[in-house]
Order: sequence, then C-alpha cells, then structure tokens
Amino acid sequence: MSEVAISPADRSESELDRLAELAEDVIRRARAAGASQAEVAASIDTGLSVNVRLGEVETVEHARDRGFGLTVYFGQRKGSASTADLHPDSIQATLDQACAIARYTEADPASGLADAARMASAFPDLDLWHPWDIDTAGAIALGIEIEEVGRAHAGISNSDGASVQAGQGLSVYANSHGFVGRERGTRHSLSLALIAGDEDGMQRDYWYDSVRAAGDFMSAKALGDKAAERTLARMGARSLSTRQCPVLFVPELARGLIGHLLGAVSGGSLYRRASFLLDHVGKPVMPGWLDINERPHLSRGQGSGNFDAEGVATVDSSLIEGGVLARYVLGSYSARKLGLESTGNAGGIHNLIVEPGSADGAKDDFNAMLQRLGTGLLVTEVMGQGVSTVTGDYSRGAAGFWVENGQVTYPVEGITIAANLRDMFAGIVAVGADVDSRSHILTGSILLERMTVAGE
Repeated sequence: MSEVAISPADRSESELDRLAELAEDVIRRARAAGASQAEVAASIDTGLSVNVRLGEVETVEHARDRGFGLTVYFGQRKGSASTADLHPDSIQATLDQACAIARYTEADPASGLADAARMASAFPDLDLWHPWDIDTAGAIALGIEIEEVGRAHAGISNSDGASVQAGQGLSVYANSHGFVGRERGTRHSLSLALIAGDEDGMQRDYWYDSVRAAGDFMSAKALGDKAAERTLARMGARSLSTRQCPVLFVPELARGLIGHLLGAVSGGSLYRRASFLLDHVGKPVMPGWLDINERPHLSRGQGSGNFDAEGVATVDSSLIEGGVLARYVLGSYSARKLGLESTGNAGGIHNLIVEPGSADGAKDDFNAMLQRLGTGLLVTEVMGQGVSTVTGDYSRGAAGFWVENGQVTYPVEGITIAANLRDMFAGIVAVGADVDSRSHILTGSILLERMTVAGE
C-alpha cells in the first residue's frame, strides 16, 4: 500500500485546462445569449472499486464520470441545467435549456452569483492529489489479504466482504465575474465487514479507512484485526432496563452529533425558520470551555479547499467560541435571505475541528474518557432517522457496551437513546483527544451528562 509518485503520464493538469477553457467559453456564450450572470461547474471523476468475499472476486468497477452544470441569471431570474456528456452538441443543448428555464421563472431577490469581491485569489497547494498506482489485480490481492486477516480470528464465521477503492477527481468552477477555480483531489478507501455466530445468535460489524494518499492507510493486518475484534466484541449482546445515565459516543458517531449542529445552523434551515437554533448567534449553546473551529486549508484534509462552491475564498473561522455560537453556516443565497453575508460555506463546511477538552482542562484519550464516563453507556452504533432539526428532539436505536467503573462489562443492543439536542449540546462533559481523521468533521469521542436509555 505504499504511495507511488505521480507518473509522467498524469494528465490531470491538461484535463483541468480543457475543463477551464470549456467553462469560460460557455460563460461567454451565455452572456451573448442575454444572461446577465452565469456560472459553470465541470468535473471528471475516475476510479477503481473492487469487492471480494470469501476469497473470491464479487465485483470490479472502473468508473469515469463527467459532469457539467450551468446556471444562468437573467436579472434575478435563474435557470439551471446539467449534462454528463461534454460533446459540443450536448453542451449547447444544456445552455439553451438553462436560458429557456430562466426566462420563465419568477424573479428571486436573493438569487445571483456570490459577491465579486469575495472570490478567492490565492490557491496554495493543499496536498490533496495522490493518485494510487494500483491495478485491478493488486486491488483484488489487497482485498483478499485484508479479508483473510479478519477471517483468521477464532469465532469469525462468515464475511460480508472486503472493499478496495481508489478514486480521483478533477473539478473547475467558473463564473462571469472572471473567476476560474481548479481543484484536483484523490480519495481512497479500504473496508471489511465480518460476521460472528454461535448458538446464541450472530453479530456483524466492520471497519474502514479513508485517506487522500494510499501511503497513509493503516496496514491490511491492522484493518482486518480491528474489524474482527469489533465483531467478536458484540457477541452475547443483551438489552438494558429503561434508565437515565451518562452516554459516551465513539468518535465516528460523535461527528454525527456535530452534523446535527451544522444542520441547525445552516442557511436553509434558518431562512425556512425550521431550526431549534434560530436566532442563536451570540448565545451559549455548549459548555463555556468548548471551541469548534473551521480550518479549510489543512494539508491532506478530507474537507480542504481554497474556495467554496461559489468561488468564495475559504478562511479559518470559529463556529463555537467558548460555548457561544459565533456564526451561521451560509452560502450567498441563504445569506441574502437572512440579510447577512456568505461565510464561504456554499456546498458545506471545510474541516471542522471540535477541540478536545473538558471543564477541568484535561484532554483525555479514549481510556481516560471511559474512566470519566464511569458507569453508563458507550454507544458504537445508531439506527433510524429520529432527529428533528426543527425541535431538536433526538431518538434513535442504538447498540454499544455497558460500562461500569470505567470498564467495559458487556455488549448491549435493542435499546433506544433519547434526549433533546439543545440539552445534549449544553450537557457535553468532555471531548476526547481520540480524533477520527476519516471525515471533514474532526472530533474525538463525546461524553454527554445524561440521556434516557429505553430498553426492556
């Protein structure tokens, strides 16, 4: 799994040039057709995906996908169209469709490009481009190796398969302000799902790794061992009686809690007045020791970028500062609807860091977080969609482990955890230093003071 240097055959720069020239040409043609403003997003994504199960190849997919989207504005009337075909006839038809749509839509005072003064002008290398020089045979061999490691553990009875994926993407965003932004990035992943079973039942679990550069992968042995250990740990799971207790979310689930925060402070929810955090900028929503910061320019970051989906320059900024909501998460459209300014988040957030900490200043690793939990529930899986951004009500199926005196005692399943997000955020006891780097939301485990656990 060692990383291979970019070969001389790498054509990414020339393909980006071609996409940029196409985008600029279509914008000129849109202006000639009467559009007052126009913007284009064009992309080429390529990849290899291999799935193996029980030592045999299940699927091999080679992908090369193209996308071209155009939005035109006739004053404040907007029309959008897209195609997956970059042939000149298809591009012309897309342009014609966008213009036709715009001529018949209602004017929207909030529509239009982002402000020209906000366009990115600096484009530092964020180290996101690391093509993985692996062929189909190599990917199959790696998938089989990972699966064999996992299946070798006593108690593993079956496999749901291993997956090896290598992907790279090129994209250009351009608009009639004269902005042309180019991005290229790679994303590679490995995963394994296993099954353990005995006379008392079966359990399934998995593990995966996701990186920009293949040289950053955990080893095949470490991944296979981790998937097996997680699966075997679930054997003998039982339910719990209904109770209230502290709850610790592992990092990969803790980022879901932060995702609910983002949903509640994002423009679409706010201008529709469908958020329990409406009008909360400048107000405490989390404990006073807690900070959450956006860092768009992290080297090899999963969410790194020099500009957002509208070309607005990305900048370091605070989302939660000393427990207080410092700002919303806005693109230009939602910002105008709210009478505010874009925060450079059209298309989403860029590398959100939940700073580890606690009221006593400690930055605990996972074992120390278990000690801090004491006696309560460690949640490793959640199910269902019972979360309301409007009210903040949270109720989801869950599985995990019961912990006593800081020690995992037995696995649990068939339970529901419930509370209100407003109380959950205010009741955060600690954020661990055990950060999961596989996402653009970078957080360790999160310990909550109390939730209702409903079981038998």
